[in-house]
Amino acid sequence: MTLQFSQRTAPCAPFTLRLSRKPLVSLFALTFSYLLVTPVMAAAPASSSVMLEELTSTELRSRIDHGATTVLVPIGGVEQSGPYIALGKHNVRAGMLAKQIAQKLGNTIVAPVVSYVPEGAISPPAGHMRFAGTISIPPAAFEAVLEGAAASLRQHGFRDIIFLGDHGGYQKNEQNVANKLNRAWGKASSAKDARAYALLDYYDITQSAYVAELQKRGHSSAEIGLHAGLADAALMLATDPSLVRSEAMAHGPKPGVADGVRGDATRATAELGQIGIKLQVDTSVAAIRQLLQRNQ
Repeated sequence: MTLQFSQRTAPCAPFTLRLSRKPLVSLFALTFSYLLVTPVMAAAPASSSVMLEELTSTELRSRIDHGATTVLVPIGGVEQSGPYIALGKHNVRAGMLAKQIAQKLGNTIVAPVVSYVPEGAISPPAGHMRFAGTISIPPAAFEAVLEGAAASLRQHGFRDIIFLGDHGGYQKNEQNVANKLNRAWGKASSAKDARAYALLDYYDITQSAYVAELQKRGHSSAEIGLHAGLADAALMLATDPSLVRSEAMAHGPKPGVADGVRGDATRATAELGQIGIKLQVDTSVAAIRQLLQRNQ
């Protein structure tokens, strides 16, 4: 900034203040650039999320130390569900429902969704592998993944490790792993060592009480279906409707067994799906509480 006085000689002549533009522009540019590059140093609060992947290692350590020693391992899968339901339905459902279950239980963490699961023979292709997008791994590899994940979680201090399988095809594999781990951990010297569980109730309720509820509302077994029918589509609409091609389903051709579908999803709604979601969450929470109480 420079001050320039008038050259007038009249007595008591007023003076004028003239500001040079160049210094002002430079000062503004410097201030603006400082604001752009200076980080905001506000302290970030510790996350209250129940999802392991959303926590820092330090946050997780603190949560375990303060009693969050139960962990859910949601298991999904990548498989075809006909032309109107996306390939990742099991992954999305398993993750979202596990989160709801953990929030209701309290002191519970949700591990990452196990997405690679057995889906049948690859060559020659069988079952869902006959349709584009399905990914299958050998049962032994799947069981090894569950074993490694559970052993890792135990190492960090989790004491109740619970498998939640969203697909019917690998329920026995979950049981095999839980039994194997418990035999091995039962030989450990610690009296308060970890336990593994295959929570079959989580899946079984969708094949029993949920089907009965849909039938009460006038839906036949053929419509409800065994795969990609009304039950599947309704559950998906209740968790993530973007994964259901509702418009195409309403106006397109009706798929059948040759298209990878066993059922009729045309009348599926999110409201019908919420019935199943509530059954799965409430049943799982009650079953887990019983397990934890039994093993205290």
